[in-house]
Amino acid sequence: MKIIGSYPKTRLRRLRKSPWMRNLVSENNISSNDLILPIFVREGKNKVEKIRSMPGINRYSIDKLPLILNQVKKYKIPMVAIFPNTPNFKKDELGSEALNPNNLVCRSLRLIKKRFPKIGTMCDVALDPYTSHGHDGIIIKNKIDNDETIKILKKQALLQAKMGCDVIAPSDMMDGRVGAIRKALDNEKFFDISILSYAVKYASNFYGPFREAVGSRSKLKKDKKTYQMDYRNTFDSFREVGFDLKEGADMIIVKPGMFYLDIIQKIKNNFSVPIIAYQVSGEYSLLKNAIQKKILNPDSAIESILSFKRAGACAIISYFAIDIAKIIKSN
Repeated sequence: MKIIGSYPKTRLRRLRKSPWMRNLVSENNISSNDLILPIFVREGKNKVEKIRSMPGINRYSIDKLPLILNQVKKYKIPMVAIFPNTPNFKKDELGSEALNPNNLVCRSLRLIKKRFPKIGTMCDVALDPYTSHGHDGIIIKNKIDNDETIKILKKQALLQAKMGCDVIAPSDMMDGRVGAIRKALDNEKFFDISILSYAVKYASNFYGPFREAVGSRSKLKKDKKTYQMDYRNTFDSFREVGFDLKEGADMIIVKPGMFYLDIIQKIKNNFSVPIIAYQVSGEYSLLKNAIQKKILNPDSAIESILSFKRAGACAIISYFAIDIAKIIKSN
């Protein structure tokens, strides 16, 4: 990079001297259109339940979903991601509840499409909220069986599409599942349903609060390192993204986000594809706790989101989405 100019003829502070000037020359900005809000749903009626490990985040019974969806609508957040807290008595080794047309996700989709039709919906395709062992796939001979799991994932994706899901998001990390799901959707004429693949999903230590939120943390006795990516590696991400794009993915997720900005940037530089960053539960909780204790300024949330934009993400899944949208609207 060629450096142009020198002090005192060039004074870089001239471009920082006022808010309007800083806004004028800013390279990256955040709007509500860049945000996706994850929402946790639970069984019962008239329930808004705090999640202990995620300050400011709740689980909602289906009848209480409008409380949060009205805020999504008000602040013009384009899409929500639905995650279920499935009761233990509905879990089994095969994750059968994932295929129940009256499960929490399906009922949520029906409510959203009826009462909030302009809000986009994203649903994970994975079995971990539904299995008694907490894994994303089914276990055969003490191993996560890739191909048998895909058979169930195809059915789960089709069910979600039939219920009105706009964006199918395979988060399971089974090899070949994107191609199988795309073929299944197309065979049923769901040509316009998008696939947002968790192509780059690391076996991270920052998923703990999420697993508590969906009720899988206490079930999980072994880690997920045999199918999620090794966080020591970079080039595996290129292969994962390349495979999923070839199989029919429309967009890809990098998860986690804040600790993997280098991965976002490298993928952006190597693939012409929309990249969604996921600011995961552990990343959110670290910041949120510090903000609540007044260790950090609330604007640190926006700073964290802008880091994804600088790295090359076009949108961000974040539990801060409502907080940030409020700040944007007030400015």
